Amino acid sequence: MEEFVPSDEQLRSLLASWRTVAVVGLSPNAARPSHGVARYLQAHGYRIIPVRPAVAEVLGERAWSSLEEIPEPVDVVDVFRNPAQALPVAEAAVRIGARALWLQEGVVNEAAARWAADHGLTVVMDRCMLKEHQRLLG
Repeated sequence: MEEFVPSDEQLRSLLASWRTVAVVGLSPNAARPSHGVARYLQAHGYRIIPVRPAVAEVLGERAWSSLEEIPEPVDVVDVFRNPAQALPVAEAAVRIGARALWLQEGVVNEAAARWAADHGLTVVMDRCMLKEHQRLLG
C-alpha cells in the first residue's frame, strides 16, 4: 500500500496543480464527510464536479450520474464509495482520461489502485484530500 502514498513533495505539487475534482459519492447531506471535503476544496479554488446518481445538484454544481457523463476534463477522481466499488470507478477514471485517482480514508482497494496506476494515473489511497491539503498547503 505504501506505493499508493506519494511523498509529501509529490503530494504538494499535485495538490497545487490539480484544479478539477470529480467527487464520486458526493452527498448532498452537509453532515457527511464527502460534503465537508468537497466544500473545503471548493472554498480553496478547486472546481468540484459531483458524481451522484439521482441528485440534481450539490454545492451549487450540477451532479452527474457517472464519470463518463462529465463534459469536461477531470484532473482527479476523488472516491467516497465502498472499497468494493472502487475498481469500476478506477476503470471509469482511466476511460475519461483523469490524471489521478484519490481513494479517501477507509477506501482501500489494491486492485483498483493497481489498475489505475498501471494505466498511468497517479494514485493516492486511504488518505483524506482535505487533511493532506491542510497539512501541505494550508
